[in-house]
Parts: sequence; structure tokens; C-alpha cells
Amino acid sequence: QVQLVESGGGLVQTGGSLRLSCVSSGRTASIYNMGWFRQSPGKEREFVARIRWYSGTTLYGDSVKGRFTISRDNAKNTMYLQMNSLKSEDAALYYCAAGDRGTLGQSQNDYDYWGQGTQVTVSS
Repeated sequence: QVQLVESGGGLVQTGGSLRLSCVSSGRTASIYNMGWFRQSPGKEREFVARIRWYSGTTLYGDSVKGRFTISRDNAKNTMYLQMNSLKSEDAALYYCAAGDRGTLGQSQNDYDYWGQGTQVTVSS
């Protein structure tokens, strides 16, 4: 089992920045992919970004490319999402996820473990 705890959400103005963190615990040695997803009211959960835990290879959703950066610190078992140039449409509940299978890591089905989410609100 892997436990995930997100933090760093909050209220930010349009154009501002936030950094989300996700601390993992438990069987972290089994992690292959770690990712960020987000969900707004009335919308489906959307892929944001993913990082391969050991290689560091990244993948981004089209809506965040060039604005968001995913990274990790293996020694701290922590993954980050640096969000810059935030837009109103970025407002959502952001979830951290971890998967131990060798998949692309772009689908929710690639992940077995989820955090509770951290809220990001963007005001104009």
C-alpha cells in the first residue's frame, strides 16, 4: 500500500503561481508513475502531468504544457507541481496519484493509489 498526502493548494489571482506537494509513504519502492489529476465541479477528472518515479521522465496534459512543471525528490518521497501563469480554468481539486505498473501514466486507470486532494482557487 502507498499513502499519499497533498498540500499547497489555496487562493491565487489569475497569472499567479502555486506549488503543490505530494508526500508518499508506505511501499514507495514499488512506485513506477506518479501523477497529478484535477477535477472541477461537473467535469470529469482530467490528467495534468505525470513523472516516472525513477527515471524522472515527464508527460503533460495539453492544457498545462509550458505553464506547469512536475518534479520529484526521491529522498523525501515527495512530488511537486509548480503551477505558473494560472488561469481561471485551472481552478479545481488537484489529486496526487501513484501507480506501480509500467503504463503510460496518462489515464486514471494507470493509478492504484490516490490522495484526498488539495483545492486550487483562481480569482480574477
